[in-house]
Amino acid sequence: MVSVNLYSENSKELEKFLCSFYNSSIDINNNLNWEHKYENPIEITEIIGTFADNFEDFKIMMWVSLDKGLYINVTEENADNLIRYLYERYPY
Repeated sequence: MVSVNLYSENSKELEKFLCSFYNSSIDINNNLNWEHKYENPIEITEIIGTFADNFEDFKIMMWVSLDKGLYINVTEENADNLIRYLYERYPY
């Protein structure tokens, strides 16, 4: 199981990003972090792509965990390579 973790110094930034991503209202109860676990690792490529495409619009940080205890900071510079890696590692 893989996970996506979002962090911000402002909970409204997280809500704004998640509302945009899910195209619906999201209330995270003033939390400064959000985590979602995925059974299928390929599912995280969509949120990584959205994050990378809108990097300048939101003041948030994204970390993904593909292996237990190992976290990768998703940046504008490594997002495309990370998505490619996911499709190579999990081709089905």
